[in-house]
Amino acid sequence: MVNFIEAQKPMLSRLMKMAGLRPIEVELEPGTTMHVWAPKHHVGKKGTTISPLDSAAAAAAAKTKSGGRKKRSPESRPNVVLIHGFAAEGNVTWQFNFGVLVSRYNLYIPDLMFFGKSSTASADRSPDFQAECVAGALARLGVARCDVVGFSYGGMVAFKLAEARPELVRSLCVSGSVVAMTDAVNRETMERLGAGSSADLLMPETLKGLKALLSISMYKKMWFPDRFYKDYLKVMFTNRKERMELLQGLLTSTMDAKIPAFQQKIMLLWGKEDKIFDIELAKKMKEQLGDNCFMHGIRKAGHLLHVERPCAYNRQLQRWLAYVNSTAAGGDQAS
Repeated sequence: MVNFIEAQKPMLSRLMKMAGLRPIEVELEPGTTMHVWAPKHHVGKKGTTISPLDSAAAAAAAKTKSGGRKKRSPESRPNVVLIHGFAAEGNVTWQFNFGVLVSRYNLYIPDLMFFGKSSTASADRSPDFQAECVAGALARLGVARCDVVGFSYGGMVAFKLAEARPELVRSLCVSGSVVAMTDAVNRETMERLGAGSSADLLMPETLKGLKALLSISMYKKMWFPDRFYKDYLKVMFTNRKERMELLQGLLTSTMDAKIPAFQQKIMLLWGKEDKIFDIELAKKMKEQLGDNCFMHGIRKAGHLLHVERPCAYNRQLQRWLAYVNSTAAGGDQAS
């Protein structure tokens, strides 16, 4: 019997290829490979696998293309990285959003470790390691500067990436996430949602559990046939052991947690009806992040705002990226 969720993926892959993106396997080290949807100019005669030996060549090529050339080539467009959340890999998460960005930006959509086709032999399950892998893949592809968009779990990875690599990350746009999942935030969230643990909530094994997860993730009450939920459970919650370990790797002691002094401009793009990380948490986080942090709430949208209200989300994301690029251009002219 056909799995409806699995059957959607080839069609989604075709749409992404029609938009000018290509799937690339980036070998970071023996045993660690990150799958990335990237602009088609990265795909040459060598195929769609990039090894560590290719990184120096990619960096040299990027430098050559940027030096002394006035004509704007596809390679010279600003780079935007979209980092997915915990429920699905990159192309599924951003299927309603990538289309409005590909004509103006070089778009990179990685699958984090243990999602999609990305895998590692490393025992490290921290968001720091995920960020390190994203940075490594971007380096292999010759990306020296980018704007990063992160959703939920991907937002936590994005914060880690910005903290560790300020020379790489120019700006952040984060939705439904926190800088760090402290014991206190995790406990309050689970108690408010009536969940025993984050694993019980985010890694459901039953139709009831999946329905509960989707119910709290969206503002509108959506009806789907049970067949849809069964197919989703079979496809989207693979690598259960490793993903359980990823959730455990997120937790940080409240006593040890500190808000980094980010150098980047940050946009908190939030669903006003987010039940997982509510709007009040976002407001508090904005105050903690300081003057370089901005915030915009989208009405009638929950945690899955980019899926539930894609037009409103895409409009605000485009405005943010245009603002970031205009201020960067102004800075370049002034210097």
